Amino acid sequence: MEGLEITVLLGLTILVGTLLAPRVRLALPLVLVVFGLLLGFVPALREVQLPPETVLLLFLPVMLFWESLTTSLRSIRRDFRYILPMSTLLVVASAFAVAAVAVLFGMPWEIALILGAAVAPPDATAVAALGRLLPRRSFMKLKAESLTNDGTALVLYAIAVSLAVGGQVTPMVVTRTVIVSYLGGIAVGVVVAAAAWLMLRRVRTTITINVTMLLVPFTAFLVAELIHASGVLAVVVAGLIAAYLGPRISTAASRRQSEAVWPFGVFLLNGALFVLIGLEVQWVVHQTSLRMIGWLTLATVAVWVTLLAVRFLFQLLAVPFQARAGARGAHPRGLRTRMQIVSTVAGMRGAVSLAIALSVPLATPDGARLDGRDDIIFVTAGVILLSLLVQGPLLPVVVRWARFPVDNGEDEEFELAERAISGAAMAALDTLAAEHGISDEVRDRVRREGYERLELANARAMARERALIDAEVDEMEGLLDSPDPLADGSVETSSATGVPEGATLQMVATSADVDLAQRSPLIRHEEFSRLKIAMLEHKREVLFGLRRSGTVDDVVVRRISANLDLEQVRLQGIEQLD
Repeated sequence: MEGLEITVLLGLTILVGTLLAPRVRLALPLVLVVFGLLLGFVPALREVQLPPETVLLLFLPVMLFWESLTTSLRSIRRDFRYILPMSTLLVVASAFAVAAVAVLFGMPWEIALILGAAVAPPDATAVAALGRLLPRRSFMKLKAESLTNDGTALVLYAIAVSLAVGGQVTPMVVTRTVIVSYLGGIAVGVVVAAAAWLMLRRVRTTITINVTMLLVPFTAFLVAELIHASGVLAVVVAGLIAAYLGPRISTAASRRQSEAVWPFGVFLLNGALFVLIGLEVQWVVHQTSLRMIGWLTLATVAVWVTLLAVRFLFQLLAVPFQARAGARGAHPRGLRTRMQIVSTVAGMRGAVSLAIALSVPLATPDGARLDGRDDIIFVTAGVILLSLLVQGPLLPVVVRWARFPVDNGEDEEFELAERAISGAAMAALDTLAAEHGISDEVRDRVRREGYERLELANARAMARERALIDAEVDEMEGLLDSPDPLADGSVETSSATGVPEGATLQMVATSADVDLAQRSPLIRHEEFSRLKIAMLEHKREVLFGLRRSGTVDDVVVRRISANLDLEQVRLQGIEQLD
């Protein structure tokens, strides 16, 4: 089929899946994989191949960069002793365990190790799409793990391919490969991010800023691959640095544009990948002889079960190491076990595994055919299918069974930060007004609005606390089967917002008579905009100070920064594009 026809078909499939998924109450990736499987029954569509370099060089940098931009740096620092072994040692353990199982099913050891490297890492795309059902901290840990484990898997893959094609692999070669891959990838990510920072300090136009940011992941991946380092680590490191420095080297308008474009583009890429996975599974099945399908299906199920078992056992064995980390939030034993089971189910495989399998060379350097390549692709595709179609629907059930404690930490931090930055801005109002030469009339107007916003933030915090208390009371009353004392209507309750109607949270509407002796409306508007923008900048400085101190999480900072950016764009207007 022609490229345009495939593009339109993928777009229509994603559109139909987006409309259908809420109706059937299934996650969108699961619906798209099923659509891909159904489309694979059409012979012409089944021949649509997913080039591995497309995933590794085009899709992967974009998706990893966006996930890095939206990852919590505080969570990575806090749970680093969990993330590091899970993204390195677990990948190695999973690869060798899968290789041992594959050898039992008759695969040569070298081919089995390639298979292990392909299916070992949970996929960042699948985690981002299906893992949001998890509690915030568990989701961030799984997300950070999936961002970096691809680099470990690709190093293992390179070593396994060298063994399979007859290359010389010695302990010194393995050590050098690992060091160059990790240290080189980190170094490239830092250098590319620094170069972008130096450039963005000198430009302020929206298009220039966002084009530069778009080039960062591709440049980092390309440079890392040229020096045989980890392109995955280079992109992730560059993304984390860009997330931290971004507000200081970009404008409110450029951030609002990128916040709209990046999620939409990543959504389309994710959707296309899940549809193409279904098509690839159909292609692999039709390329395999009927005599081998049954045997390879058993091997697929065995490999899938092995991955789940190794992930769960590794978490059990890692508990003493994590305890020595001195984590303050140690969980009770029962809850910890339930969290480990949820983490095991949430570790799903995706397009990166299939891309690694499709990258296996067809022949050795001397021209001999490399046996076992089709088996690797079949088992890898089957594991991806099982993880998406079994673990995906099972994950909500397991999360409900785990009965995680309600975590309101993000809401509390959001309210704390909003009140802190609003209070700091009000305290600095007189100083800012004097610095910018603002009249008393405009200053008082801004002060009035600021106090109203601060009162509203306090009211929202009180309403949330009241809702939590009411929920706990209702739960206790349900357990005790006691009547509700308010059920007879003898006591009036407050509104849903926790603020009586007609109280001081209404907008204060004031207007002054037009007086030509006073400053003109244009001057007052210009002063008002300048003072508001100065207060927004002051709020950002206080917000970034809260982030540096670890008081507020990066996710909360992103939410509040988005609100501040919207307010600034409203004051300054939208930048016109030529």
